[in-house]
Amino acid sequence: QVQVVESGGGLVEAGGSLRLSCTASGLTLTFDAYTVGWFRQAPGQEREGVSCSRRSGVSIAYADSVKGRFTISRDNAKNTVYLRMDSLKPEDTAMYYCAAGSPLGVYGNRLLESQYYNYWGQGTQVTVSS
Repeated sequence: QVQVVESGGGLVEAGGSLRLSCTASGLTLTFDAYTVGWFRQAPGQEREGVSCSRRSGVSIAYADSVKGRFTISRDNAKNTVYLRMDSLKPEDTAMYYCAAGSPLGVYGNRLLESQYYNYWGQGTQVTVSS
């Protein structure tokens, strides 16, 4: 059974940093074959693709709202993807979800669309105070 588990959320002041982790297990392919994405959803808002890393980092994408502040990285040996979030703003407050998928022929910002992901975690809350 596939499990995707996020961790690292919390309460931070504006301008601060957090690092989220996403670990997957039970996948049928090796971890480096998967595209892993981070999404977020604030109350009353639609889910938004934040960042993703295709396979072994061949293609990486960021939403415009986080570009230059967030950095995605992955450690395939640990089946883990990280999202380093710097210069956090109150508008970054949301539940952050990690998801894994194996879309074919999809690159760049299209990978920020949730339709390409099969396995989802339960989320980790990030709250940024002003």
